[in-house]
Amino acid sequence: MARLGGLGRRPPDRRSGGGPAHPVTSPEDAVVAVWQLESPRIVSGLLRITRDLQLAEDLAQDALVAALEAWPRDGVPANPGAWLMTVAKRRAIDTFRRAERHRAEVNRLGHEMTEESVGELVDQVDHVEDDVLRLMFLTCHPALTAESRAALTLRLVGGLTVEEIARGFQVKDTAVGQRISRAKKTLAESGASLEMPIGAERASRLDDVMAVVYLVFNEGYAATSGDSWMRTDLCLEALRLARMLAALAPSDAEVHGLQALLELQASRFHARTSSSGEPVLLEDQDRARWDHLLIRRGLAALARAESSGQPVGVYTVQAAIAACHARARRAADTDWVRIASLYDLLSSVGDNPAVEVNRAVAHGRAFGPSAGLAVLDAVESSSYAWHAVRGDLLARAGRGSEAADSFRLAASLTRNEAERVLLLRRAATSESGGA
Repeated sequence: MARLGGLGRRPPDRRSGGGPAHPVTSPEDAVVAVWQLESPRIVSGLLRITRDLQLAEDLAQDALVAALEAWPRDGVPANPGAWLMTVAKRRAIDTFRRAERHRAEVNRLGHEMTEESVGELVDQVDHVEDDVLRLMFLTCHPALTAESRAALTLRLVGGLTVEEIARGFQVKDTAVGQRISRAKKTLAESGASLEMPIGAERASRLDDVMAVVYLVFNEGYAATSGDSWMRTDLCLEALRLARMLAALAPSDAEVHGLQALLELQASRFHARTSSSGEPVLLEDQDRARWDHLLIRRGLAALARAESSGQPVGVYTVQAAIAACHARARRAADTDWVRIASLYDLLSSVGDNPAVEVNRAVAHGRAFGPSAGLAVLDAVESSSYAWHAVRGDLLARAGRGSEAADSFRLAASLTRNEAERVLLLRRAATSESGGA
């Protein structure tokens, strides 16, 4: 992750407020809720013991099945996470006993289990927090493709099912299953371990981890295909992972920048669609519907990133841009000049067409449509976003007919149905001379 100059000026659930995602009304509900919370710790803890990713996941699943059988009968235990870990470790002992090559492991684990008390089990579960970060580094190993990293991270760290991942990325269940299977095989063949990388390798791998979280959030925030403009579950899962990463790697400023960016972007969820599910553009959103708890969390994370004394990275700069919107009580109050300067800073890092398209928007708002078009015309891109932004800038310049053509071209290029409808509506409005 490129680092830039200064700017100048316990794991949460899937909801923004930090409470239970759904009220737990039965032992079965409790199993699901605890599994979503504890599965990354259990899998990573078992991986540290077994050194076998597939075996660790199988043992964790065995513990889940045992909970589904026992908790409705015996009640939910006082420390459900420790219960699951204990059952999984006992399954590990049984597995080792069945395999002669693991006799030494049986003796070691058996001795540990005879001395464990409830309090010690709690300590073990808490200790596994460090292993979750190791697991995230493992699932984002450079030997894997970006798609495989995302799928494996969501499966093992996020706790999502294959069906949920496939639905989020609008691909077939079998495709996701194959990605995950290939990823596990690749990791096994590469000899990758759970040990935390150090030095330059750790820095590069941390960038890979953040890139996966960012990829997952973006796919949910602006879905590339399908009927819905957003896939909130993907966004909230990415936000949960970002918060976890910030808690587990608190000394890295850019991790806080990533959390800040996702918190601030997620704060607009409720205002991004109308009551009928149609997209609502940023300038038209009812800001009273923004989640102010998430805004406060995002601004606090941004303050941590900016005050760290470390070089500022691209996630922190993007968070600073999102903060400009969050601090504006009305769209007209937005500090577009500062946003334009921040996009200029991002542009200086390297050639990124997506950044340049957004920079054109910012310059168009700050200095007039002609300035935005000048930035856009220098970008080599044929994406739907490029044509949509061109349409917006042309409409603001009073060139309605040209704007309508750009909006229609953008609509023909997008694979998202909700966005296509929005773009065609803007084409019709521009052609009729509307704002």
